[in-house]
Amino acid sequence: MVLAQGAAIAPNENLVTEGIPSIPATLAETVDRYTQFRSASLSSWHPTKREMLISTRFADTPQVHLVKFPLGSRQQMTFFPERVSGATYQPTQGDYFVLSKDIGGNEFSQNYRHNFETGDVTLLTDGKSKNSRGIWSNRGDRMIYTSTRRTGQDTDFYSIDPANSQSDRLLSTVEGGGWGGLSWSPDDRQLLIQEYVSVNESYLWLVDTRSGEKTLITPKNGKEKISYQGGVFSKDGKGLYVVSDRDSEFSRLAYVDLATSQPTYLTSQIPWDVEDFDLSKDGKHLAFVTNEDGASVLHILDTATRKEISLPKLPVGLVYGITWHRNNQDLGFTLISARSTADVYSLNLVTNKVDRWTESETGGLNTSKFSEPELVRWKSFDDKSISGFLYRPPAKFAGKRPVIIDIHGGPEGQFRPVFLGRANYYLNELGVAMIFPNVRGSTGYGKTFLKLDDGFLREDSVKDIGALLDWIATQPDLDKDRILVTGGSYGGYMSLAVATHYSDRIRASIDIVGISNFVTFLEKTEGYRRDLRRVEYGDERDPKMREFLLKISPVNNADRIQKPLFVIHGKNDPRVPLNEAEQIVATVRKNQVPIWYLMAKDEGHGFSKKKNVDFQFYATVTYVKETLLK
Repeated sequence: MVLAQGAAIAPNENLVTEGIPSIPATLAETVDRYTQFRSASLSSWHPTKREMLISTRFADTPQVHLVKFPLGSRQQMTFFPERVSGATYQPTQGDYFVLSKDIGGNEFSQNYRHNFETGDVTLLTDGKSKNSRGIWSNRGDRMIYTSTRRTGQDTDFYSIDPANSQSDRLLSTVEGGGWGGLSWSPDDRQLLIQEYVSVNESYLWLVDTRSGEKTLITPKNGKEKISYQGGVFSKDGKGLYVVSDRDSEFSRLAYVDLATSQPTYLTSQIPWDVEDFDLSKDGKHLAFVTNEDGASVLHILDTATRKEISLPKLPVGLVYGITWHRNNQDLGFTLISARSTADVYSLNLVTNKVDRWTESETGGLNTSKFSEPELVRWKSFDDKSISGFLYRPPAKFAGKRPVIIDIHGGPEGQFRPVFLGRANYYLNELGVAMIFPNVRGSTGYGKTFLKLDDGFLREDSVKDIGALLDWIATQPDLDKDRILVTGGSYGGYMSLAVATHYSDRIRASIDIVGISNFVTFLEKTEGYRRDLRRVEYGDERDPKMREFLLKISPVNNADRIQKPLFVIHGKNDPRVPLNEAEQIVATVRKNQVPIWYLMAKDEGHGFSKKKNVDFQFYATVTYVKETLLK
């Protein structure tokens, strides 16, 4: 935060603002506690000690920290100006770790070796391409990772011994940007990899880790498109544990015999998606998480009996990043709920005890009083049931409450009942209700629902918000005349689309890193993403689809936007290029409606640096007060 003369908040040197009025310094003081939330997530267990690397933020960006025991001090290990996106210990000795980071949010991540003894940090990749952090071999002598360095678009596989940066070599070439590594075979001779085509279609292959030869193990050209969302070798190497929606509306956990390719389904009794899983190092226990109407449920399966083990009850929320320690007893995970920011926990299989490893700061606020989400449903134009989560403000606010509708990105995403962080200010201090809809096309509700917005069906999801506006009008405690719509990425497009279709029914909208023209978006998004996005939105090279995409693009309907608009974007965004923001701002300006614009020169697809996030929050609070509360 920078205080300028006249006690106003001045944007820092990396922020460009247009149309945003002077923000008084008193606002920063008023909202300060809501900007002080921290969170933590598990990165990697130490291979021999009961210690872990976590990610948390002390200063401006998330960095790697070492925690030596539950609720121990967080010892900061990295000190970069840019956020570190993850880290993994060398898996046998743990004398160094490999980390990933990009520059300015451009998502062209590079890998580095961080040596514990010397503190030296060594670049392992080319410094230019987009790289995944990679998968460790069981012996700990190699990592296989993907990189776009050959063509700028194809995510080829490379092999490296991180202890020797000169050992880097191209292992196997591929076509497309949707490839990634999953699991090494027990003898380290094969790597299980995934070819991702779309959220509905993916394939599993085996790669010889010496020759690079690939073998397809899930058939193509079947009648039904199948999604495989992960896989790991069994301890004996004779089979795979995978998550797949084959012959099912939801993704199930299955064991696939490599000799016969026949699956045995392990979770058919659970009518929800399995979304995360990890096999213990001895192969005896399989931990997995199901997504049940937005909430996470943790399970552990005995692989010999294929029966579940009784576990202690966890708070309702999200569980992710489940990771077994090599001791085969401790399962680490990150847990977040509406009243608790993300923190790291572990469950001991022998004692059935849950340990908390981090207790992140919450700005001195008593989060136990924060609003709990309520699952709500409404009928859309075609009688489909659409759901979302409603956070109500405290009872101290009387009368009909104004509403913020916040639409998730993706579109293959889902809003889950999580800690809202800064957004709790709107609830607790401004008395604004918040609704987070999961419109058609959202994940978590089966693959039929997931496909309902594809291609020429795109605007059906916008109609789901129209139906939500109808539902709000029936609620005695919600004010249909004071509604603001916001969203990020695809949610930014949705916010703009709602502003063009229902401008007379909302007070204002906020577009954060959103798509304003599907054709220019598809033409200018990074090459490694383009074909993946065409599967979802449609191929702009097809004349009929191009005509349709141009017809529904908000920038071509901007004359209908008659209410204030706030556009927020990062200059280095590789997913939705800055041009998407610039063109909607220039076009809407012609309507003579108020438009605010905020651009960060050192950010990408959303703001991550605290000083930038803070200013975005100050400006958004001001905007909400000006447009929604007056």
